[in-house]
Amino acid sequence: MGLVLPVLFALLAAAGNATATVVQRRAALTVPRSAGPGPRLLLGLLHRPVWLAGVLAVVAAGVCQALALATGPLSLVQPLFVLELPLTLVLAALAHRRRPSGVLLLKLTVVVAGLAVALLCAAPAGNRTHVAIDRWLPVLAACAAAVAVLAAAGTRRPPGGLRAACLGTATAVCFALTAGLMKTSVHLLAESGLGGFLTAWQTYAFGACGLAAVLLLQHALQGGPLVASQPALTLGDATVSFLLGVLVYEEHVRAGWWLLPQLLGVALIVAGVLALVGEEDRAPDEAPVPGGPPSP
Repeated sequence: MGLVLPVLFALLAAAGNATATVVQRRAALTVPRSAGPGPRLLLGLLHRPVWLAGVLAVVAAGVCQALALATGPLSLVQPLFVLELPLTLVLAALAHRRRPSGVLLLKLTVVVAGLAVALLCAAPAGNRTHVAIDRWLPVLAACAAAVAVLAAAGTRRPPGGLRAACLGTATAVCFALTAGLMKTSVHLLAESGLGGFLTAWQTYAFGACGLAAVLLLQHALQGGPLVASQPALTLGDATVSFLLGVLVYEEHVRAGWWLLPQLLGVALIVAGVLALVGEEDRAPDEAPVPGGPPSP
């Protein structure tokens, strides 16, 4: 039962994020083009119940993620968010009253099978809750340097695949750090109450990382094709989170010959995600209403 709750909460969080993506995208397509990208767009969205439902889904997903991190290893919880991409595509097809194609379901199966093989063979264990700041400092410095280099390299490139991939990877590092720091903050909230939560440096650090991730994500999505940014974001988040779990929280994973099936599972995940991103690039959007924005 030790891993049932974190897996369940992580899956619910991934489903919540996927639901939010689908319903908020549908809502955005109903806002007139004249609203533009500023406050008028936000005001238009606030009058659409489906968009507000998406906001609630995001909040619910955040709560589920926090519960997953509080009850299970970081190296188990965060890789499960790889499922957010296939779930988004399946829900989008259902929302558009289309039956998910056999090809889409096959690609989804490849990702799920790869994730199952990788995690079952790695068998992440351990649920350390407190990490000394001297253990965090070199990790934070290395991640900050990586984000700075990737962001600088991406912004200096013209719009295209390389720009999107660099910014998507920088976003992934920020999201992974957010989850890693959130893990300790959630435990402090449970153990010391709101006072302990609000006085912990990890709370403000994960808030800053989360804000940086959101800002970088917008640049990544605008910087080039989804086929470049999405794999970097999806796979990068899972990889960096896994490393943080092992290196910072000292979670244990199997080594030796177990590495071979783990690598096979990772290869299936990568192949499935790349195929799914191609599917998303080709998937037609719901037709916008007259005067609405063009499909992104």
